[in-house]
Amino acid sequence: MSKEGNAGRSPFFALVNPPSLGRPSGFSHGLLAPSGGRLLFVAGQTAADEHGHIVERGFAAQFETALRKALAVVEAAGGTREHVARMTIYVTDLESYLVSRRSLGDLWSRHMGSHYPAMALVQVTRLVDADAAVEIEATAVLPAAP
Repeated sequence: MSKEGNAGRSPFFALVNPPSLGRPSGFSHGLLAPSGGRLLFVAGQTAADEHGHIVERGFAAQFETALRKALAVVEAAGGTREHVARMTIYVTDLESYLVSRRSLGDLWSRHMGSHYPAMALVQVTRLVDADAAVEIEATAVLPAAP
């Protein structure tokens, strides 16, 4: 098991980035949770407000809102961004994601720092929130309860 890679270091997880898979960029191949951690499953979050209306129109703005909402769930459970182990990002337009990568990198740094969970990006035909361009779900591992 290699704990190396360009996906940064984690104070909570052991990074698992086997050299045979190549160096990850913007994600980690795997994160090994500490013994006794508590699992938190965060439902898919979009840029919808509390009434279910999508309030953001641009791809990067929707991504940032969805990410902030996913992190709000983690924080409400007593965790931090460093406790996010896995993230799945659903997009309705892969091209919008690709052309937004620079701004997404900037907003990622603001909200996640250098923490890169194991991630998947999936293009879908449509999301439940019809005007949503992105939805983010996550799994976090929180420290053992006191």
